[in-house]
Amino acid sequence: MPQPLLIATRNRHKTGEIAAMLGESYWVTDLKGNTVFPEVEETGATFIENAVLKAVQISAHALRLNPEDDTYVLADDSGLEVDALGGAPGVRSARYAGEQATDAENLALLLHNLNCVTDLAARTGRFRCAMALARRGEVVATFEGACEGRLIFEARGEHGFGYDPVFIPEGEKLTFAELSPEVKNRMSHRARALMHAVSWLRERR
Repeated sequence: MPQPLLIATRNRHKTGEIAAMLGESYWVTDLKGNTVFPEVEETGATFIENAVLKAVQISAHALRLNPEDDTYVLADDSGLEVDALGGAPGVRSARYAGEQATDAENLALLLHNLNCVTDLAARTGRFRCAMALARRGEVVATFEGACEGRLIFEARGEHGFGYDPVFIPEGEKLTFAELSPEVKNRMSHRARALMHAVSWLRERR
Protein backbone atom coordinates (compact mmCIF):
# COMPACT_ATOMS: atom_id res chain seq x y z
CA MET A 1 0.00 0.00 0.00
CA PRO A 2 1.48 3.38 -0.99
CA GLN A 3 2.69 5.53 1.88
CA PRO A 4 0.94 8.93 1.99
CA LEU A 5 3.23 11.94 1.72
CA LEU A 6 2.06 15.55 1.73
CA ILE A 7 4.32 17.95 -0.14
CA ALA A 8 4.16 21.41 1.42
CA THR A 9 3.97 23.28 -1.86
CA ARG A 10 1.48 24.70 -4.32
CA ASN A 11 3.98 24.39 -7.16
CA ARG A 12 2.75 21.52 -9.34
CA HIS A 13 6.06 21.43 -11.26
CA LYS A 14 7.86 20.66 -8.01
CA THR A 15 5.24 18.11 -6.91
CA GLY A 16 5.44 16.38 -10.28
CA GLU A 17 9.21 16.07 -10.08
CA ILE A 18 9.07 14.63 -6.57
CA ALA A 19 6.23 12.21 -7.40
CA ALA A 20 8.11 10.97 -10.48
CA MET A 21 11.23 10.36 -8.43
CA LEU A 22 9.35 8.55 -5.65
CA GLY A 23 7.40 6.19 -7.89
CA GLU A 24 4.39 4.10 -6.90
CA SER A 25 5.53 3.42 -3.33
CA TYR A 26 4.15 6.80 -2.25
CA TRP A 27 0.78 8.52 -2.58
CA VAL A 28 1.87 12.11 -3.14
CA THR A 29 -0.44 15.08 -2.58
CA ASP A 30 0.24 18.80 -2.27
CA LEU A 31 -1.46 22.05 -1.27
CA LYS A 32 -2.48 23.23 -4.74
CA GLY A 33 -6.07 24.42 -4.65
CA ASN A 34 -6.33 23.63 -0.94
CA THR A 35 -7.38 26.73 0.99
CA VAL A 36 -7.46 24.89 4.33
CA PHE A 37 -3.72 25.20 4.75
CA PRO A 38 -2.07 28.60 5.24
CA GLU A 39 0.58 30.24 3.15
CA VAL A 40 3.86 29.92 5.02
CA GLU A 41 6.07 32.99 4.90
CA GLU A 42 9.63 32.06 4.01
CA THR A 43 11.49 34.19 6.54
CA GLY A 44 14.51 31.91 6.97
CA ALA A 45 18.02 33.04 6.08
CA THR A 46 18.91 29.63 4.61
CA PHE A 47 17.26 26.95 2.52
CA ILE A 48 17.17 24.59 5.52
CA GLU A 49 15.47 27.19 7.71
CA ASN A 50 12.77 27.79 5.12
CA ALA A 51 12.20 24.07 4.54
CA VAL A 52 11.80 23.48 8.28
CA LEU A 53 9.40 26.42 8.62
CA LYS A 54 7.14 25.06 5.91
CA ALA A 55 7.23 21.42 7.00
CA VAL A 56 6.53 22.17 10.66
CA GLN A 57 3.77 24.73 10.09
CA ILE A 58 1.88 22.60 7.55
CA SER A 59 2.26 19.48 9.69
CA ALA A 60 1.07 21.32 12.80
CA HIS A 61 -1.94 22.67 10.91
CA ALA A 62 -2.82 19.18 9.66
CA LEU A 63 -2.65 17.95 13.26
CA ARG A 64 -5.01 20.69 14.42
CA LEU A 65 -7.49 19.70 11.71
CA ASN A 66 -7.21 16.02 12.63
CA PRO A 67 -5.57 15.02 15.95
CA GLU A 68 -5.06 11.51 14.54
CA ASP A 69 -3.10 12.74 11.54
CA ASP A 70 0.41 11.30 11.45
CA THR A 71 1.16 11.79 7.76
CA TYR A 72 4.68 12.82 6.90
CA VAL A 73 4.95 16.32 5.45
CA LEU A 74 7.87 17.00 3.14
CA ALA A 75 8.90 20.58 2.44
CA ASP A 76 11.76 21.81 0.37
CA ASP A 77 13.38 25.11 -0.32
CA SER A 78 15.65 25.28 -3.28
CA GLY A 79 17.29 27.80 -5.49
CA LEU A 80 20.20 28.89 -7.58
CA GLU A 81 23.49 30.20 -6.20
CA VAL A 82 25.67 32.06 -8.73
CA ASP A 83 29.27 32.59 -7.68
CA ALA A 84 29.77 35.75 -9.74
CA LEU A 85 26.74 37.28 -8.00
CA GLY A 86 27.94 36.48 -4.50
CA GLY A 87 25.58 33.52 -4.17
CA ALA A 88 22.48 35.35 -5.44
CA PRO A 89 19.67 34.79 -6.09
CA GLY A 90 19.95 32.16 -3.31
CA VAL A 91 16.99 31.92 -0.96
CA ARG A 92 15.24 34.62 -3.02
CA SER A 93 15.40 32.59 -6.23
CA ALA A 94 11.61 32.45 -6.63
CA ARG A 95 11.28 36.17 -5.81
CA TYR A 96 14.45 37.50 -7.41
CA ALA A 97 12.63 40.06 -9.58
CA GLY A 98 9.95 40.80 -6.97
CA GLU A 99 7.46 39.08 -4.69
CA GLN A 100 5.05 38.27 -7.53
CA ALA A 101 7.69 37.76 -10.22
CA THR A 102 7.21 35.13 -12.90
CA ASP A 103 9.85 32.59 -13.89
CA ALA A 104 10.49 34.60 -17.05
CA GLU A 105 11.03 37.83 -15.08
CA ASN A 106 13.42 36.16 -12.65
CA LEU A 107 15.37 34.61 -15.51
CA ALA A 108 15.57 37.90 -17.39
CA LEU A 109 16.97 39.68 -14.32
CA LEU A 110 19.53 36.94 -13.75
CA LEU A 111 20.80 37.18 -17.32
CA HIS A 112 20.90 40.97 -17.08
CA ASN A 113 22.96 40.83 -13.89
CA LEU A 114 25.37 38.38 -15.51
CA ASN A 115 25.89 40.51 -18.64
CA CYS A 116 29.30 41.66 -17.42
CA VAL A 117 30.53 38.06 -16.95
CA THR A 118 31.47 37.21 -20.53
CA ASP A 119 33.63 34.15 -19.82
CA LEU A 120 31.50 31.01 -19.54
CA ALA A 121 34.13 29.44 -17.27
CA ALA A 122 33.44 32.22 -14.73
CA ARG A 123 29.67 31.73 -14.78
CA THR A 124 29.72 28.94 -12.22
CA GLY A 125 26.96 28.16 -9.79
CA ARG A 126 24.80 25.46 -8.34
CA PHE A 127 21.25 24.52 -7.68
CA ARG A 128 20.86 23.72 -3.99
CA CYS A 129 17.96 21.95 -2.30
CA ALA A 130 17.15 21.52 1.37
CA MET A 131 14.33 19.24 2.50
CA ALA A 132 12.65 18.83 5.85
CA LEU A 133 10.33 16.06 6.98
CA ALA A 134 7.82 16.76 9.73
CA ARG A 135 5.27 14.61 11.49
CA ARG A 136 2.68 15.63 14.07
CA GLY A 137 3.99 19.19 14.06
CA GLU A 138 7.65 18.39 14.68
CA VAL A 139 10.60 18.20 12.33
CA VAL A 140 12.04 14.69 12.27
CA ALA A 141 14.84 14.96 9.70
CA THR A 142 16.51 17.29 7.21
CA PHE A 143 18.38 16.55 3.99
CA GLU A 144 20.42 18.48 1.42
CA GLY A 145 21.52 18.09 -2.18
CA ALA A 146 23.35 20.23 -4.73
CA CYS A 147 24.12 20.16 -8.45
CA GLU A 148 27.07 22.15 -9.78
CA GLY A 149 27.11 23.70 -13.22
CA ARG A 150 27.42 26.81 -15.38
CA LEU A 151 25.04 29.53 -16.53
CA ILE A 152 24.88 30.08 -20.29
CA PHE A 153 24.08 33.36 -22.03
CA GLU A 154 20.56 32.70 -23.31
CA ALA A 155 17.72 30.32 -22.56
CA ARG A 156 17.57 26.93 -24.28
CA GLY A 157 15.05 24.13 -23.97
CA GLU A 158 11.38 23.58 -23.24
CA HIS A 159 11.40 21.31 -20.18
CA GLY A 160 11.70 22.18 -16.51
CA PHE A 161 10.96 25.54 -14.96
CA GLY A 162 12.63 28.47 -13.22
CA TYR A 163 16.28 28.87 -14.18
CA ASP A 164 16.52 25.46 -15.88
CA PRO A 165 16.86 26.94 -19.41
CA VAL A 166 20.23 28.57 -18.64
CA PHE A 167 21.80 25.96 -16.33
CA ILE A 168 24.11 23.28 -17.72
CA PRO A 169 25.01 20.71 -15.05
CA GLU A 170 28.58 19.48 -14.77
CA GLY A 171 29.41 16.76 -17.28
CA GLU A 172 26.57 17.72 -19.65
CA LYS A 173 26.26 19.85 -22.78
CA LEU A 174 22.52 20.43 -22.51
CA THR A 175 20.63 22.65 -20.11
CA PHE A 176 18.25 21.23 -17.53
CA ALA A 177 15.45 22.45 -19.81
CA GLU A 178 16.87 20.50 -22.78
CA LEU A 179 17.39 17.27 -20.86
CA SER A 180 14.45 14.91 -20.54
CA PRO A 181 12.71 14.97 -17.15
CA GLU A 182 13.93 11.41 -16.54
CA VAL A 183 17.57 12.42 -17.02
CA LYS A 184 17.23 15.63 -15.00
CA ASN A 185 15.54 13.77 -12.16
CA ARG A 186 18.53 11.47 -11.81
CA MET A 187 21.05 14.26 -11.28
CA SER A 188 19.21 17.30 -9.96
CA HIS A 189 19.72 18.93 -6.58
CA ARG A 190 16.18 17.89 -5.66
CA ALA A 191 16.88 14.28 -6.65
CA ARG A 192 19.98 14.19 -4.47
CA ALA A 193 18.18 15.59 -1.43
CA LEU A 194 15.18 13.34 -2.05
CA MET A 195 17.39 10.26 -2.28
CA HIS A 196 18.41 10.84 1.34
CA ALA A 197 14.80 11.50 2.38
CA VAL A 198 13.55 8.31 0.70
CA SER A 199 16.28 6.24 2.34
CA TRP A 200 15.24 7.66 5.71
CA LEU A 201 11.55 6.89 5.08
CA ARG A 202 12.22 3.36 3.83
CA GLU A 203 14.16 2.51 6.96
CA ARG A 204 11.07 3.37 9.00
CA ARG A 205 8.34 1.63 6.94
